[in-house]
Amino acid sequence: VDAVRLRTLPVQDPQNLVVIDFAEGSNRSGWFSTRSARHTSNVWREIRTRQEAFSGIMAWSATRFNLANGGPARLAEGLYVSGDFFRVLGVSASVGRTFTPEDDKPECAAPGAVISSAFWQREFAGDPKILNRTISLDGRVLPVVGVTSPSFFGVEVGSRYDVAVPLCVDTLLSEDGKGRVALGHAWWLSAMGRLKPGWTPERATSHLQALSPAIMRVAVPTSYRAEQAKRFLANKLVANPGATGVSNLRRRYETPLWMLLATTAAVLLIACANLANLLLARASVREKEIAVRLAMGAGRGRLVRQLLSESLLLAICGASLGAVIAQVLSRALVAFLTTQNNPLFVGLGFDFRVLGFTAALAVATCVLFGLVPAWRATRLAPASAMRASGRGTTSGRERNRLRRMLVVTQVALSLMLLVGALLFVRSLGNLMTVDAGFRPEGILSVDVSVRPTLYAKERLPEVYREIHRRLSAQPAIVSVAQVAITPISGSSWNSRAWGGHSGGEGKDINFNRVGPGYFKTMETTVLAGRDFDDRDALTAPKVAVVNEAVVKALFAGKEALGQTFRVEAEAGKPDNVYQIVGIVRNTKYQELREDFRPIAFLPMAQEEDVRGNTTFVIRTGAGQAGVLNGVKSAIAEVHPEIGLISRVLTTQLRESLLRERLMATLSAAFGILAGVLATIGLYGVIAYMVERRRNEIGVRMALGADRLRVVWLVVREAGMLLVAGLIVGTGLALWAGRAAGAMLYGLKPYDPATLAAAIVLLAGVALVATYAPARRASRLDPMVALREE
Repeated sequence: VDAVRLRTLPVQDPQNLVVIDFAEGSNRSGWFSTRSARHTSNVWREIRTRQEAFSGIMAWSATRFNLANGGPARLAEGLYVSGDFFRVLGVSASVGRTFTPEDDKPECAAPGAVISSAFWQREFAGDPKILNRTISLDGRVLPVVGVTSPSFFGVEVGSRYDVAVPLCVDTLLSEDGKGRVALGHAWWLSAMGRLKPGWTPERATSHLQALSPAIMRVAVPTSYRAEQAKRFLANKLVANPGATGVSNLRRRYETPLWMLLATTAAVLLIACANLANLLLARASVREKEIAVRLAMGAGRGRLVRQLLSESLLLAICGASLGAVIAQVLSRALVAFLTTQNNPLFVGLGFDFRVLGFTAALAVATCVLFGLVPAWRATRLAPASAMRASGRGTTSGRERNRLRRMLVVTQVALSLMLLVGALLFVRSLGNLMTVDAGFRPEGILSVDVSVRPTLYAKERLPEVYREIHRRLSAQPAIVSVAQVAITPISGSSWNSRAWGGHSGGEGKDINFNRVGPGYFKTMETTVLAGRDFDDRDALTAPKVAVVNEAVVKALFAGKEALGQTFRVEAEAGKPDNVYQIVGIVRNTKYQELREDFRPIAFLPMAQEEDVRGNTTFVIRTGAGQAGVLNGVKSAIAEVHPEIGLISRVLTTQLRESLLRERLMATLSAAFGILAGVLATIGLYGVIAYMVERRRNEIGVRMALGADRLRVVWLVVREAGMLLVAGLIVGTGLALWAGRAAGAMLYGLKPYDPATLAAAIVLLAGVALVATYAPARRASRLDPMVALREE
């Protein structure tokens, strides 16, 4: 939580930074190409030109650069940055220099690269002559001009940058030589500003909102139609506090992390209740010793301090060990969330604030849960304690009330955590078994990258056909097809469409572009009509294959095969009209959690603007490792400098559920831990009760009570505590479940089956734990027990 949400950026005066963004509910559409998609180049330019609230303002865009010149890609985390990026942040270079506004001019005459210290060590072994070295980024060679300090990782929490280049480099690396800088509808930049002295985020927001109408008028994309432009002109800009940076990781995991922090607090309470019970029992055993000390003149405060010092020792030992274990488990947590395609960086170094919080918490729990036993142990009159028999003065029900309350609390909190654990585990199970509409097993996706220097744009369709032919010839490959967007990749493309000649507002429809054999490769059932084939050439009438959800959305579920639908085009252009030649079953699009969306599939051969990046999905009939080697060889035969990135689709689906797996794994671990602690607590209290009532049990057995009755006596005591805890815990579970509702899939927070399973599981384990003290009580020898009196 500290690293992701609370810690400030390692830059100069981070509290003066603000993130410039669109207000919530703003209307924007266009090409959102990166996780940094907040502004277009036009919006950024107008903000920079008109603003008066900031002493400095900068922009950046996250990307990935391929360091390899062909074959399997070697990816580096990259940043396109404005010339003032490092100056506004107050970040200097440890070697060489950082960028200036002169480095980020439209002509981009002599661009260089600034690299991170970690990348310098990893890729160049810390070469002191790094300023004489170059680096290849997507086939473009740039000189290294500087290295930033080791503490600077960028401005995005959860990501560490490797290479930064000026914004203008985007034009050099683009296929058309213009890039996103020239596109008014390309959303690819984020922006931050450093407040002038005396300015606050609230004042800066007011200033930006006053400027917003003029900025939107100039920056409205020319591709927008009248209605789109009207909605865009109503947008407002805001300045949000930026001391802790920006983070997609924070957006995705902030709620789960706070929930897990609350869970650890509940486990801590259970552990403390356990500790308090143990200390109460220990203090009860030492009552005679304490009475003697009091009778001889020892002050009550002195005895309380002695007992507190013992619990303080426990707190120090436990907190010290916990701090070490926390470092190991925190790094394991980051490793759990890190994937090959999404490397995660979270600063988990030694932090005095976290250590101070841990120490304060340890002392607080020590004082709170150690003081009560100490206070109870020293409040008895010495004469009363000295007169007590072997049963002790705390053997009565009144004296044991606090211990019983602590056990009830433990059981209640444990049930709450166990219900949460079962909910998250069952939710993950639902997601992992959900029908996605295709069979991911045996699918390999291969992203192919063809740089503009290799082939002219007009030759790309021919190149892709040749790759398809060579891949199809591989003996271990069952089928192969080209696709623009791989399912469950997080990418999307949507537009407004109308069925037939209908008017009105239309419906939002998702799109994908696929080649012949795609549905066969994905094993998606064609319900009616046909797949794409050679008839669907660039000059042929435009056609589409749609899923069931499109039929429902555009044609009210009626006959759609052979019908047409039109799709909204840019301003000044006629709408595109497509004829439906096939209908397929519903499939998942962006993620498994979503409901089935309306998806229209368009033929790859009818794409007019063919780009140098595409994907092939391959269904294999043998081990995928062996197939991958054949895929690499086949693509290298077309051209050795064609880049590729391969992914196993089942792995991609599993990685899309990382948040759900995190919650299921950790909540299950905490739930089990809480159940174990509560069971130990119940066992301890019952075992203590049996030990303190040995005389009473001996008398009962001497008067004729059989072993079964003695067992029932003990089990009834445990059962009463258990039932009370389960009743309170049920209420807590229903209350706490509301917070988890949004993260569940296919379940309600108040799912009766889950609640019943948790109650039965916890009750069963707890009652089994009482068997040992009950059995021990039933085997007492009455003569031995009475002789102790």
